[in-house]
Amino acid sequence: MALLELSIADPMQLFNSMDPAPFRERDLDAEVVSYVIDWASEAPLSAPLSMRVSLQQRSAGAEHEGILRDAVHESFRRRAQSSRRRLKNLFRDGRISLLIGLTFLAAAIFVSDYLGARISNENYAWLVQESVVIGGWVALWHPLNIFLYDWWPIRAEARLFDRLAEMEVQLRYIDAPEPADAEDRMPT
Repeated sequence: MALLELSIADPMQLFNSMDPAPFRERDLDAEVVSYVIDWASEAPLSAPLSMRVSLQQRSAGAEHEGILRDAVHESFRRRAQSSRRRLKNLFRDGRISLLIGLTFLAAAIFVSDYLGARISNENYAWLVQESVVIGGWVALWHPLNIFLYDWWPIRAEARLFDRLAEMEVQLRYIDAPEPADAEDRMPT
């Protein structure tokens, strides 16, 4: 199990102070999110994730643990959904780009044949034809880049957020040391 331990004085330190939403829906602080994501990115994929938040003083009790757990899970669940929307939009853009690229390639081949027939010098005709066709193939670079490479990091990010949305969240209190027993105290 991969365990992340955070030590804070107040549970409010975990939340974005500018977000007016109730705690369960409130965004986590950007630095906290960045720290948690960096930690989880380095954790083994097979290891379950767990986060233990240590508070320096007992303030409210058991409801803080439920609020904190729900806030962390909901925050990363929303991030996973956002990543999946980005992936969906990327694939939509890829399909549109592919249609535009194929159309442009077909037009480039047509123009290449037309220009090749109009140029009398074979060397110049070949140069113009090949240049136009290469331009048509270059138009396919963007959709191919999307479908071959761009989607992987977004999918990995969504999976990481899914793992973080399911991780165990514990709250632990670090109370100030209690005074010694009456027998250990000096008489006054």
